[in-house]
Amino acid sequence: MLRNLVRLHSRVGHALSPPIVCPRSQALKLPLPLLSVNSKYYSIITERKKFYEDVSISHGEGGMFEINLDQRKLKTPGGKLFTAPNEALAIAVANEWDTQKDTLKFYSMHMTTLCNTALDNPTFRSKDQIITAALKYLETDTIWYIINVYRVEEPPSLVELQNNEWDPVLNWIEDGYNVVIGSSTNILGPEIPQATMNTFRQHLGSYNFWSLTGLEYVITQLKSVVLAFALIDKHITVEQAVLLSRLEEEFQIGHWGNVEWAHDVDLYELRARTAAGALFVHFSSESSTVKRKLMQD
Repeated sequence: MLRNLVRLHSRVGHALSPPIVCPRSQALKLPLPLLSVNSKYYSIITERKKFYEDVSISHGEGGMFEINLDQRKLKTPGGKLFTAPNEALAIAVANEWDTQKDTLKFYSMHMTTLCNTALDNPTFRSKDQIITAALKYLETDTIWYIINVYRVEEPPSLVELQNNEWDPVLNWIEDGYNVVIGSSTNILGPEIPQATMNTFRQHLGSYNFWSLTGLEYVITQLKSVVLAFALIDKHITVEQAVLLSRLEEEFQIGHWGNVEWAHDVDLYELRARTAAGALFVHFSSESSTVKRKLMQD
């Protein structure tokens, strides 16, 4: 993935040419929609006319990287100078801005959105609060909640599909994290053992704030802690994670049909958001020095 980003140098061209170092007074503040719009300074603007020609990155203070649009520095919706913790993430963000056409489509700029969320923290949450919010998805996790509540004896084809596709992921999470997943046929779902909750909490606590922001985003997209962990640990691909999160829906569509264009748009958008979140976690989990060395190999 890192090598693929390096190739952006040849595709993006002027976006990653020697950076224009601009005065901080010439920073540009843009209204970008983020994961949360609770904060008063977050705008609901999703598009605007493109107003720049060149995109570049430059070194900032403290080893951070900045994004320049023409001769102005990008700022977050909260008014902070936009900075990325390493070059790989900065390249990914610069590519999002450089590939925009005549109209800026902010809703498609997932890496930029995640960076803004990590920088501004619009809901003023601590790491522990983010972890607690993420763990709430364990109670209704796509995998075991649907397995235990909705897995029935009929239709047999759906039961077989669930057994074949979901069970291996459950077995992986139990073996890999040395946890036990509770089971129940109650409509309230399974009761998660406290030891399992503690293990997952400890694991989430090992991520830095940026990575945790991305991981929570992936969890909310898939509505599953299990699938998010499997994806980030590279046990499954983005395509597999999305399909598993929509397994019953895809089964029903196969039997009853669907509005084809709407289904495809939803599927591709979910893949894009999930892939961006996973990349964000990996990029922000590693040090800038390690990334730079890998990019040069």
